[in-house]
Formats: sequence, structure tokens, C-alpha cells
Amino acid sequence: MDRETPLPASDWVLRNTQPGRVERIEAWFGGHGYDPHRHDTYSIGRTLSGVQSFHYRKSLRHGLPGNTLVLHPDELHDGMAGTEAGFRYRMAYVDPALIQQVLGGEPLPYIAGGLSNDPRLYQASETFVQAMDHPLEALEEQDALFDLAMALRAVAGKPRGRKRLDYRAAERARDFILAHLHQGITLEMLEHASGRERWSLSRDFRVLYGTSPYRFVTLRRLDQFRALILDGFTLVDAALAAGFHDQAHMTRHFTRCYGVPPSRWLERLRTHGQLAGSYKRR
Repeated sequence: MDRETPLPASDWVLRNTQPGRVERIEAWFGGHGYDPHRHDTYSIGRTLSGVQSFHYRKSLRHGLPGNTLVLHPDELHDGMAGTEAGFRYRMAYVDPALIQQVLGGEPLPYIAGGLSNDPRLYQASETFVQAMDHPLEALEEQDALFDLAMALRAVAGKPRGRKRLDYRAAERARDFILAHLHQGITLEMLEHASGRERWSLSRDFRVLYGTSPYRFVTLRRLDQFRALILDGFTLVDAALAAGFHDQAHMTRHFTRCYGVPPSRWLERLRTHGQLAGSYKRR
């Protein structure tokens, strides 16, 4: 940054609250951003300025303007500024189920290293890393999801050595989870709902959606928790309403997923003066 562009006083996160199927953020961090954590989505992003450094699969990576960040679902990573100038970036969190609607039951594409210079991915992710004040029309988002799924598959290449997957059974299990989040879901219940033997189902679920059935349940409850605290619920009330045993139980899972505790997550949104809004996973 030059002398006429002062550094932001504190870290901030701007979150798109437009109804849609893909969550999008823009953020600036002057130093440490996030502790090691895991999402169950693809994290597709672009560094706008500075150096975005992160540990990923036991190596330190450096995202620069012009790269496309592609973090695979459920891969451990953190985030920090690579220089004293800080970094600014945009990120879209893409539900693997949206990619599967295009691929129709193939193993999720894997981009090695978490970074890509491939122009196909850069172009296919362009829609999702536009400025937050650019609303995505429903058809625009759907077209972009198709392009992104095709680019991920093309750049990753065809996986080898996989057994046949039962995509429809895994889809039935996913639908059952979404409809029964406030119950104590078991593999036996998922086996009955899907018609697939439980261990085969558990394996297929991981390959198709990037995470285990248990992690999927937990993160959907965290989605509900985030929506509730953005609507003004207290942390303890939101935790109980979303199906956690207590606030401490929720906080452990929240920090593992987002790299910061919920109070810090809210503080970063407020730092940028963003009004509360709801987000719902579809």
C-alpha cells in the first residue's frame, strides 16, 4: 500500500448476506488470521493484495494475486499475513453437494497444494470472487456452479482405483440428516434411510461430500448457530437451540471449524460495520 492508503486499524470480515447457495466473504488481516481449522466445503478464493500464507497438508503455502486458492473439504489449514503489509482476499465456500449435482456421483475433484495457476479455474471462479456489492442472480449462480465443477474436474484429472459409489444412497442419507438435525442421528438410522450398509455408506459419504456423516451433522448445527447469533440470540441460547449440549460444547466445534471462537467471529463482522443477516445452508 502507498502512503495515501493507510492500513486498516483492525482485522475485518465482510460477509455476503444475500440469499443464495454459496457463502462469500471478503476480509483483511494484518497478521494472524485463523488457527488451524477445517470446513466441510470447498474454499475457493483469490488474494487481492499482499501475501496470504497458510499451512496446508504439512507445507506452508503463499497465495498471491493471480492465484486461485482451492482448499479441499475437511483439509486442515490456517491463515496469516505473509508480510507486514497484511493481506486482503475474497473467498467462496461451496457445498460439495452443489458440485455433485453437476458431477452426478463422482469422487470430489482434488487440487493438489491448495493453489492453482490454471486459467480454467481462475475464469470459472470469477463469478464467486466478485465484490460483495455484486448480487448473484439465481441463474448466474447456477451457471457458475456448473462451470466451477467442470473446471475442478478438468484440472484435477480423473481419480483412479475407486470402487463404485452409491450416490443415490448417500444423497438419501444427506437428506435424512437435514430433515432430522435435532435428533440423535446414528449410522443405523442412516442405513435404514438410505438402504445402504452403514460402513459402505459412511465410506461413500466421505468420498462424495468430503466429510463424515458425523462432521456433516455438526457443521449443519453450526450453520444454524451462526444464523441465530446473527439474528441477535445470545451464544448460550443459540447453542442450545441449534442442538449442542451447552455453550462450551458449541465453542469447541465452532473454533475447530472456523479457526476463531464465535465471539471473535462476530467481532470481525462488527469491525467492518456489517449489519447482521442470516445465512442458511441449502
